[in-house]
Amino acid sequence: MAVLELRHLRYLLAVAEHGNFTRAAQELHISQPTLSQQIRQLERTVGAQLLDRTGRTVRLTDAGAVYTDHARRALRDLAAAERAVHDVQDLSRGHLRLGVTPTFTAYLVGPLTAEFHTRHPAINLTLTETTQDRIEAALLADDLDLGIAFAGPHLPGVIATALFTETLSLVTSTPRVQAMPNPLPVHALKDEQLALLSGDFATRSHIDAYFTQHRATPRITVEANSIQALTEIVQRTHLATVLPDAITHDHPHLTPVPLNPSLPTRTVTLLHRENAYQSAATRAFIHLTHDLVRTRGYTPPP
Repeated sequence: MAVLELRHLRYLLAVAEHGNFTRAAQELHISQPTLSQQIRQLERTVGAQLLDRTGRTVRLTDAGAVYTDHARRALRDLAAAERAVHDVQDLSRGHLRLGVTPTFTAYLVGPLTAEFHTRHPAINLTLTETTQDRIEAALLADDLDLGIAFAGPHLPGVIATALFTETLSLVTSTPRVQAMPNPLPVHALKDEQLALLSGDFATRSHIDAYFTQHRATPRITVEANSIQALTEIVQRTHLATVLPDAITHDHPHLTPVPLNPSLPTRTVTLLHRENAYQSAATRAFIHLTHDLVRTRGYTPPP
C-alpha cells in the first residue's frame, strides 16, 4: 500500500494553483514526469481521481477540490505546530509576522518596533504594509501572526481587539495655527489649499465622505501616496492636510486643528486568526502594544 507523505500534498497544491504540470514542476524543482508519477501515487492512496487532465488546463475534480481544502488546512496546522515546538518561552529566539495598514507606519510602527526590539532583541520581526482585506486574508492563510487595522466588518475567523480611538484633524504647520480659529468651521476650508492622501488610502475615502456630508469644497492642490511626503510638504509650505492627530506627536513643527463638526473617529484594532496558536513572541507583542498605547496617551476605545 502506498504511503501518503507531506510532499504529495504540496505537489497537489502546486498543480492546483498553476493548473499546469510543467509550471508546477518548475516551481517545485522536480521533473514533470516525477510530479505526474507522485500525483498518481497520491490518487491511488486516497482512492479517487483528484485532477481532471482532459482540458487545456489541469483542473481539480470535485473530490480534488474537497481534498485540497483539507490539505491546505493540514499544512497550515502543521506549520503552526512546528512553530509551537520551536517556540522558546524565554524569548531568546523567535519570529513575529506583523501586517499593518499604511497609516500606522507614520506614527505607530516606529515606536512599537523600537520598544519591541529593545525588550526582545533576539526576536525577528517581519513587517508587511498592505490593505486591510489583504491583512485579514493573510491571517486566515497563516501568513501573518497579527495585524493592525480598523474596526469594521471582518472576515469570518478574524478576531479584532480594540486598541484606541483615532481622531483626525486638519494638520498645519505650527506657525500658522495662531491665525486659525480653534475649532475651525468646516466651511472655512474653502479658503484653504490642502495636500491630501491619494485615493489608494482608506483614510482618503474617510475624509472625502466627511467633506461630502458637510458640503465642504476645499481646494486640493497636492495628492500623495506617502504620509511622510505630506508631513514634509505641510511643514514647509502654507498648505494644510488632514491626518490622524497622533502623527503630530513626533512632528513638533506640525499642529492639529480640530474641525467643527469633528471628523468621525475610527477604532484601531489588533487582529488575529480565531483559535490560532500564539507564540511567545506574539503574546509579548500584544502585551507591549497595549502598554505603548496606554503610555502614549491615545484615546481609549469606546
